Amino acid sequence: MKKHPHLLEINAFFFVSRMSEKYGRKLTLATIPDSEWRNFSKQGFDYLWLMGVWKRSPWSRAHAIKEPGLRYAYELILGRWSEEDVGGSPYAIYDYELDPFLGGIGELLQLKMKLNGMGMGLVLDFVPNHLAVDHPWVVNFPERFVTAKPLTVREHPEWFFNNPIGRKIAHGRDPYFPPWCDTAQVNFWAEPLRHAWIETLLKIAKMADGVRCDMAMLGLNDVFDKVWGAHVKTPRPTAEFWGPAISRVKAQHPGFIFIGEVYWDMDWLLQQQGFDFTYDKRLYDRMKHDAPESVSAHLDAHPDYRDKCLRFIENHDEDRAPVIFGRKKSQATAVVTSTSPGLRFFHDGQCEGRRIRTPIHLVREPKEPADPEAVGFYQCLLEFIKGAVIHDGEWSLLGVGKAWEKNESHRGLLAWLWHLEGHWKLVILNYSMIRAQGIIFLPDTLKQQVFIQFKEALTGQVYERTGSELARQGLYVDLEPWQSHLFDFKT
Repeated sequence: MKKHPHLLEINAFFFVSRMSEKYGRKLTLATIPDSEWRNFSKQGFDYLWLMGVWKRSPWSRAHAIKEPGLRYAYELILGRWSEEDVGGSPYAIYDYELDPFLGGIGELLQLKMKLNGMGMGLVLDFVPNHLAVDHPWVVNFPERFVTAKPLTVREHPEWFFNNPIGRKIAHGRDPYFPPWCDTAQVNFWAEPLRHAWIETLLKIAKMADGVRCDMAMLGLNDVFDKVWGAHVKTPRPTAEFWGPAISRVKAQHPGFIFIGEVYWDMDWLLQQQGFDFTYDKRLYDRMKHDAPESVSAHLDAHPDYRDKCLRFIENHDEDRAPVIFGRKKSQATAVVTSTSPGLRFFHDGQCEGRRIRTPIHLVREPKEPADPEAVGFYQCLLEFIKGAVIHDGEWSLLGVGKAWEKNESHRGLLAWLWHLEGHWKLVILNYSMIRAQGIIFLPDTLKQQVFIQFKEALTGQVYERTGSELARQGLYVDLEPWQSHLFDFKT
């Protein structure tokens, strides 16, 4: 595995529907032409996260068809729609088997082998906190779920549902939102559940190269205690769930990766449990709300933490980046996340500048033309980050100084450098809404060079500087709001 890999999230139902329309016939994962998968490899992606492949719940689908808020969203986004357009929530899983909409038995393994042959890995979902309300375990193994004390049921009846044999089982939830009514809450403290989850992970590991673990922090003992500790009879175990589970899977599948969706600043805790990468929501929030110095300070964390961060600007849970940040700023945020250490995360449609966030309950997406400016920008950016330098090189944050006295605009500038065996990538961006000038302080090793030719990836321009010039006055830059320089050079 590359030290700083690139991952693309693809909604499995949307992609199969898109490909079926493109080729004029119903396709499955196994019958999509190889050229379509190879395009992702050519763009430089190391992993494809195929989101929502597991068999969806009939109960969840029925709920998604009749729920007024969702119906309004379908009409707003699709215009005319029918019940056939609704598949239900991919996070109310009925069974960890491929949904028939996507293909038949064995197609996931076929796809994994195909992607591996193209130099990519396959990542699939694991939803540890809950299953669908109609999952077979709800009847056959109720001891794997939260069945709370009678007082809790009386005080919070909306938290529970009756399984087919009349037993009260809790809906899945986190501490800050109402229950997800199409799900059943698992009991992380129950040993039968922990054993069953490990067996499920081992099953997934036979047909994929990694898992993205939904709301992974909900499985931590302290979090489960906060949500359910006072309501369940099961005693709190000494060990966490994640550490032993990850160790067990990696013992049999050493290259298998664990990606944790995590919030509330619990990413370091999950990294210590063995997660290879965890969502960096803190960087997302700082880019959204804070000054450039805050972004820089966050990136300059200890490598033990920094290199395991998943950097993103959008995913299926967030509104599209051009909507949140605006077109120009979203390109600046993309430069930050795709050239920082860690796992670089891209969302299907991000590279086309899409603005519509489609409900994940649907099986198809609306037609939306690509933004030509975004397409051109991401083509250059993906090409710039494709090689070994930014995948496996050494990263260093650079200092930025005033261009002249009383000019404070340099505070908006961010700069860092990648280096591998005489090949360098220099990233400079103006992360502010005003024009900025500044001096970039480069390492002494570069100042000793007689002559350096900087090639700019976004414009194709070439800038020539001598080492003595850099040593004497640094590298002067003048950037428009949200503008970036992506320099490639060799020594």
